Amino acid sequence: MKKLLDKPINQVKHVLHGFFLAITTTIAEPATILPIIVSYFNASPFIVGFFSSLLKGGAILVQIVAAFSAQTYPKMMPYLYFVFAARLFSWFAIGLVIIIFGESSPNLTLLLMGVGFFIFSFAAGFGTVYFNEILAKIFSHKVRGRTTAIRQFVSGVGAILSGAAAGVILTSFEAPYSFGYLFIVSAFFMIFGILAFATIEEPVKRKVNKKEESFKHYLKNVYRLFHSDKRLQHQIITYLLSYSYLFALPFIILDAKGQIDLSGEVIGLFVSLQMAGAMSSNIVWGYLSSRGANHTIVLLSFILAITTMILASIGGEVWVYGLLFFLIGGSIDGFKLAFGNLILIIAPEEKRPVYIALQSNLTSIGLFFALPGSVVLAFFGYEFLYVFTALILVAGLLWSLKKIKH
Repeated sequence: MKKLLDKPINQVKHVLHGFFLAITTTIAEPATILPIIVSYFNASPFIVGFFSSLLKGGAILVQIVAAFSAQTYPKMMPYLYFVFAARLFSWFAIGLVIIIFGESSPNLTLLLMGVGFFIFSFAAGFGTVYFNEILAKIFSHKVRGRTTAIRQFVSGVGAILSGAAAGVILTSFEAPYSFGYLFIVSAFFMIFGILAFATIEEPVKRKVNKKEESFKHYLKNVYRLFHSDKRLQHQIITYLLSYSYLFALPFIILDAKGQIDLSGEVIGLFVSLQMAGAMSSNIVWGYLSSRGANHTIVLLSFILAITTMILASIGGEVWVYGLLFFLIGGSIDGFKLAFGNLILIIAPEEKRPVYIALQSNLTSIGLFFALPGSVVLAFFGYEFLYVFTALILVAGLLWSLKKIKH
């Protein structure tokens, strides 16, 4: 197993997977392009918020089920193949649905798109456990943090290219066909990412948990584990609060639509700026993570997220929104890197799948924050929503400063 630890070729494959996945998923970025696509078929803020949540939140509770069996698996890759296949099929199918039904049946299109997004996200619920378990086996903590930062940096390059291409497609073709083309073309890029990660040589895990006699018994053990580990509790609460930016983020682009000329080129620019922010921030995140400063990354990411809410309340100019999306890109990647690394640091080897599942499951609630955000928006307006979101992010920042005795 030590022979496979920190192999350069595995680092390259991990980075390439992120690059092609970013090209794929950026065309449905929940902060920019996806709200525009959904609002074309239904302008309701609740529907927009629902789809923004669905893209990421369909995995809720799935990880606990996945970890029940995964804790006994010596290798994860064979199961990850099924996850890759489901995500590729569902993504491609969304594009076909939009092209076939988008113009004549908007309600049916939204329904079938919802099914596609759910399958895509649901499969990711299983994939999260398998994927992170593989990373824990092939990289040491500091190399994993550095490699993840490089992956996110290179993913930013892919996302910028994708954002620029999306702007061209949205300008060159009429809606809704342009939306369908985005999904279909990007699905082909997903294939290259899948091939990169699927060929990683995964070591056999020697230290595995014995599977409980029943799922009920397993859930009781999971509860006892969560209740006994104060560090895990604190980390999960902090991570959940970090998702607070989702109360407002999916609606900022709709607010901007009423204040500036939101052409296809401008949308593509905002997507590219968000990814540029993510890309450039990973230079800092990688440096800090390689020195074990993951908690510092969390603090800085909260500060960036709070700043974006202040900028959202100012609005009115293209450069303000451009800076906003640049900063939120850095914040999102900071949270993702730090908490992804922290959970693997605190988790005992034999219980790693359960720890990963617990963090993913309980924080997945945050992926649905756009739904109550849409309610706040409907009743109180954009300004109140931005202040409300900023205050919760401040609470998360303060909570993250709380010291937990080991």
